[in-house]
Amino acid sequence: MIRSAVTVSLVEEARGGPFVFWDSLEEAFQSASELGFDAVEIFAPGPDAVTVDAVLNLCQSHSLQVAAVGTGAGMVKHGLSLTDADEAKRSQALQFVKSMIQFGSHFRAPAIIGSMQGRWSAQVPREQALEYLVAALCELGDFAAKCSVELFYEPLNRYETNLARTMSEGCQLLKQVDRSNVKLLADLFHMNIEEADIARALTDAGSQVGHVHFVDSNRQAAGWGHIDYVPIIQSLRQIQYQGYLSAEAFPLPDSRSAAKKTIESYRRLMT
Repeated sequence: MIRSAVTVSLVEEARGGPFVFWDSLEEAFQSASELGFDAVEIFAPGPDAVTVDAVLNLCQSHSLQVAAVGTGAGMVKHGLSLTDADEAKRSQALQFVKSMIQFGSHFRAPAIIGSMQGRWSAQVPREQALEYLVAALCELGDFAAKCSVELFYEPLNRYETNLARTMSEGCQLLKQVDRSNVKLLADLFHMNIEEADIARALTDAGSQVGHVHFVDSNRQAAGWGHIDYVPIIQSLRQIQYQGYLSAEAFPLPDSRSAAKKTIESYRRLMT
């Protein structure tokens, strides 16, 4: 069964980014429950921003799961990257991601590697950056396995990374990683920029798809842009995808409206 999720960010430095709910975890869980979502995806400043017990209590009281936890604060708040030229900073980045993996494991929630993958540059040529990234994903995948969770790697569009930008490139990267619990995150906004055919890219990736960011072409709620979701859902069903469609979208015109539009689109597509 393909389930629904909605994002909440607690990271002040990321304000203005594509997260549906902001600031209050309690309000996000309450709204998600009222609207009928299955889960909440949490982007926190770090593993100590909210207690494990607080999240578990919210899950129980609102009958919701945690779909995943983001690690982007490592980049936007702490300036860390898994492909940094500085070995000490790469080590700090690894430790930050491990701390988020451990945090998410309390809710059986995978961690996401997105912006923390970094970029190649004059200081770190492409092949070197990819070598750093593969080594990091291997180490983090093994750590996640010990925590009994998956790890999601997210190809980003050309404006956010110059490493893996398509699902095909992501699959090639994961072949080198060779960890069964390391999967791809398919973000429909990024895919709308980089893929010639989103549905085909999902079909080709197959079982490598572990998570989907459900968003429209303009990074607004699904249904407020021009993406055709019918073939996308057909592809996800064809590959027997059993994960979440998680709304990582701008809170436009406001958080509640974006969440409501998302769940309406989800229900229309799932029937």
